[in-house]
Amino acid sequence: NPEFFGGVEKAFEWKKFVFGLCFFHAVVQERRSFGPLGWNIPYEFNETDLKISMRQLREYLEKSEEIPYEALTYLTGHCNYGGRVTDDHDRRCLMAILADYYCEGILTDGYMFASSTEYFSPPEGTYDSYVQYITSLPLSQTPDLFGLHANADITKDERETKNFLDAVLLTQPRAGGEGGETGNAGSAVAEVAKGILAQMPPDFDVEACLKRYPVMYEESMNTVILQEMIRFNRLLIVVRNSLRDVIRAIRGEIVMSPQLEGCFNNMYDGKIPKLWMSKSYPSLKPLGAYVADLMKRLGFFTEWYNSGPPVVFWLSGFYFTQSFLTGVLQNYARKYKLEIDTLKWDFTVMHEPSYTENPQDGCYVDGLFLEGAGWDHGKKLLRESEPKVLFSPFPIMWMQPVQDTELSTGTVYISPLYKTSDRRGILSTTGHSTNFVMPVRIPTDQNANHWVKRGCALLCQLDY
Repeated sequence: NPEFFGGVEKAFEWKKFVFGLCFFHAVVQERRSFGPLGWNIPYEFNETDLKISMRQLREYLEKSEEIPYEALTYLTGHCNYGGRVTDDHDRRCLMAILADYYCEGILTDGYMFASSTEYFSPPEGTYDSYVQYITSLPLSQTPDLFGLHANADITKDERETKNFLDAVLLTQPRAGGEGGETGNAGSAVAEVAKGILAQMPPDFDVEACLKRYPVMYEESMNTVILQEMIRFNRLLIVVRNSLRDVIRAIRGEIVMSPQLEGCFNNMYDGKIPKLWMSKSYPSLKPLGAYVADLMKRLGFFTEWYNSGPPVVFWLSGFYFTQSFLTGVLQNYARKYKLEIDTLKWDFTVMHEPSYTENPQDGCYVDGLFLEGAGWDHGKKLLRESEPKVLFSPFPIMWMQPVQDTELSTGTVYISPLYKTSDRRGILSTTGHSTNFVMPVRIPTDQNANHWVKRGCALLCQLDY
């Protein structure tokens, strides 16, 4: 209200910071509409967070001779708003956004909040002058105002379209498997099931794998491929049995149980059956793309079994990525007789499209995608995304175990690596989401906060 807005001794600083705080509140609220690009988890920031931050701001300005930026940033970012934040990368993003508003620059008239000239810190004035400025702002905002690239609008529209179509699907009538294989729905699902079954390879021979790649102290990769085959075998059994049961249920040979009916409906909608996901690696792909991806993963491990470990590992192809990463660390620690807890990952982005020889230590990996940024192959640095290019294939990367003192120096952006574009997952005992794989150090010539606000991240797989 006007009385609260105008009744402070340090009127100039108070009005500047209150306007910045309100702008910050609007930004963190609106970023939710951009999905995982905005926040990994959509938090319910509300007016209570804003009010308590305002009261603290007023009290600190009245009682302090100099503006306590550090205290205000901590209270507002880590306590009031940050108290709702459970994801470390969301907290990092929150603090990066707040740094644009709780800074000395906001005391300057015309301090820009975005590249657009409409959004700036207005000159000190009356309550009505601020209201007049706010009403003059455009009704629709560009993603740049929220720290995002223009491509974020496309991501937002795609997300809204998907949610709309999912809602439409829920309203469609369901006939289950009635009509047998001659009915429209039944025949369509039966054909899909038969097509998938025709592509399914036999289960991996775990005993033969154990003989060819025995458990060895010097080579942890033998254990990795064995464990991956066991995991994929469990998935193959579920997929194969459920497809056969669905076909039999459509024919009327067995009862269409609720579990089979759910599988039937998911397949009819072109989605991954929930029954499969209980034994599957995370994936947001539609059914056809998921099956193709599964066959590619199985082919990767079949080639590994037949020809030995590859020179360049397809990181996205692992069921449990962390087991592979731990295996590489174990090999290095045992080779040099080091404690594995003292090792960190160092990253070098390579320039060749392929390699024929293994690195001396560590491993080459590929199959990653960059979201929220692009890659400059000439300068070997992060750059802005190309217009209408939402994901960029990331080059082959050399992952090398090193000790803390051996980490490469230079300006880097610590990018999170996720399994899917959904980014969020169940909070595990490590304090990270189950969808989170590891932090990756990527070279850049810009301030890291720029890429944090862009929502820049590496992904193991796309949604299609």
